[in-house]
Amino acid sequence: MALENDEFELHYQPQATTDGEIVGFEALLRWRHPVRGMVSPAVFIPLAEETGLIGAIDEWVLRSACREAASWPKPLAIAVNLSPLDFRRLDVPALILQVLVETGLDARRLEVEITEGVLIDDFAGAIAILRRIKNLGVRVAMDDFGAGYSSLSYLQSFPFDKIKIDQVFTRKLESNPDSAAIVEAILDLARRLKLPVIAEGVETESQLAFLAGAGCQEVQGYLIGKPQPIEQYRQVTGAAVAAELIAQAG
Repeated sequence: MALENDEFELHYQPQATTDGEIVGFEALLRWRHPVRGMVSPAVFIPLAEETGLIGAIDEWVLRSACREAASWPKPLAIAVNLSPLDFRRLDVPALILQVLVETGLDARRLEVEITEGVLIDDFAGAIAILRRIKNLGVRVAMDDFGAGYSSLSYLQSFPFDKIKIDQVFTRKLESNPDSAAIVEAILDLARRLKLPVIAEGVETESQLAFLAGAGCQEVQGYLIGKPQPIEQYRQVTGAAVAAELIAQAG
């Protein structure tokens, strides 16, 4: 198994304000297969869910990302994705609390990203679990907002801390007027609900300019930074400066 063979690794993609200030990272799982090389998450995540291994993998991701974030001199946020299956097979709030205690990460720095799949099968049960997570001080974000069936109704049922505009809309801002209209509508709704928004999939300056003009607070995408090993972002996390100070002191 890839987890037992230490073949998984985390890459981190920065999240920034529309002014360019990096405020956090999303932890993204990668599988470096010894023969096939890098295997796409689109291939192995569904397989992991099908075989029931996703719980152990997500637990590893959560623990690894929190441990890494706790080591940063700068208190940047860390976002972690959890599978809908985790909410049916694991005690997610208990797991999160255990990891926070183990790693020493401030709960306010952790953001759990979920898709609407978490809420579909057992809506009341899922809402109760999400409330327990929020009671820990952890933030909860709705991922892929706008791409699902019932995204709007969920906003009325649970006080999400953030919504993420699906990249399928962001990437078509320049070519599809309908996508632009949808993004503007989401941002207008979020403003009325006093709900922070982050747009993913931002790849061009014109997309960034559109989002900033429409009132989007945060963005994520290749224009800001690609998912990379955290070593590539040591200047951002403050680790590079800390290492330099330690070297000078030594």
